[in-house]
Amino acid sequence: SKAGVSQVLNRYTFASTLSHLRRTNTPIGRDGKIAKPRQLHNTHWGLVCPAETPEGQACGLVKNLSLMCYVSIGSPGEPIIDYLTMRGMELLEEFDPHSAQDATKIFVNGVWVGVHRDPTRLHNNLRTIRGDPNYLIEEVSIIRDIREREL
Repeated sequence: SKAGVSQVLNRYTFASTLSHLRRTNTPIGRDGKIAKPRQLHNTHWGLVCPAETPEGQACGLVKNLSLMCYVSIGSPGEPIIDYLTMRGMELLEEFDPHSAQDATKIFVNGVWVGVHRDPTRLHNNLRTIRGDPNYLIEEVSIIRDIREREL
């Protein structure tokens, strides 16, 4: 059995309760002198508070989510794939790579689902419908990489 899997929730003040609920723990030994796990990585910018960490052996191993950090639960990909198909996306299974070598790859939730021949128009359409709960919730990020021809 693992020790330390559950903890008693700190309820001294409202602020201490929020801080305790937003705490993350790096699962390595506290007595090690390795510095890298204790430092903030560049990808933590805006997500992890750079100042709030305990002193002593746990310094840097226990991190807290920043005040404005928002963790989403994700969204299903099927409605957006249907929308993309109606807007001219060719599904990956049906695409012939020799027919259009300049097509842009379309990714949904990190999975390559198809290609599109007019990525500028598709990108503008996606930005227009972002926030519509039937297609694309407002938490979804839309990124177009022109150099790599990816959306």
